[in-house]
Amino acid sequence: MKVVTYIHYHDLGVSKRLGILMDDNKILDPNFVFACDFEREGRYNYRERADHHCPSSLHALLTLKENPLEILHTALGLNIFLEKVGQPTLRDGTKYLIDLSTANIALDAPLDKIETYRDFYAHEKHVETGFKKRGEKIPDAWYEIPAYYKGATAGFIGHGAEILWPSYTDILDYELELGMVIGHDGYNIREKEAHKHIFGFTILNDISARDIQRKEMQIRLGPAKGKDFCSIIGPVITTIDEFDSAEPDLLMTAKVNGVEWSRGQSGDSNFTWAEMIAHVSRDEWVRSADLFGSGTVGTGCGLELDKWIKPGDILELEIEGIGKLINKVGSKAVYK
Repeated sequence: MKVVTYIHYHDLGVSKRLGILMDDNKILDPNFVFACDFEREGRYNYRERADHHCPSSLHALLTLKENPLEILHTALGLNIFLEKVGQPTLRDGTKYLIDLSTANIALDAPLDKIETYRDFYAHEKHVETGFKKRGEKIPDAWYEIPAYYKGATAGFIGHGAEILWPSYTDILDYELELGMVIGHDGYNIREKEAHKHIFGFTILNDISARDIQRKEMQIRLGPAKGKDFCSIIGPVITTIDEFDSAEPDLLMTAKVNGVEWSRGQSGDSNFTWAEMIAHVSRDEWVRSADLFGSGTVGTGCGLELDKWIKPGDILELEIEGIGKLINKVGSKAVYK
């Protein structure tokens, strides 16, 4: 199942809603499909019942419901049933199948609100290249614990949005990463149980201001301003059941203006997702709607390749089983 958040532009403003991508052009709105079925059953408060049973926000679904995947699978089944009985809309005309090709519909970042963002540093090829550029070897500690930094959540954008080029940086970079969304809270989670806490996987592009990041890391504190201004996820979250409820090993590529720059495998990580989850959860809550990043896959950024993106470039990050995350690099902002 491919889960999205879609934007509906209308006369009263903008609405963001949870959806399931059915194909390239259709989105099933699970909240609307439940409302339609409650209305068919003759319930007076069918919309309130739908809001309670299946919120129109993925964040709300993950943080308030025990079995979000089960609820979404039920919505898919209701879609099939309602088609058979000839009930494609609510009585007021509201459709539960949304045409993505219409002008007033677009995809947003699939997770509409992130609880905590943790980005790991788990791919040895990427780490080794960075340390070599500084004339150093990978420290022993890197092999002992899955290290990560915590980033801001306010700057996340989705598929098709323009990438911010901050006024304070001259060197912008992309980072090709696999993202993982937590779907079940946990505390002191054991590795053998960790997969039960995964909701699904998405593409993560951790945009970096390399000149600022370099200064921050020289101070041995950070990154902060080198990272927090913009990160990208999408276009969908592919749920873990699509990968047989196991950790997948996926081909990852990045293209700039149609030319391939990066290629790697998600399974090259030195740590498993189970190890990362268990490490984070030691005497600490891992919460539903947390986002984990794997860290950059080997060859997965301009820093490794000594090549740099520029304003107007089109970045196309692709991970098998998830899709393509495409964004345009914006012009450098002017500080006012």
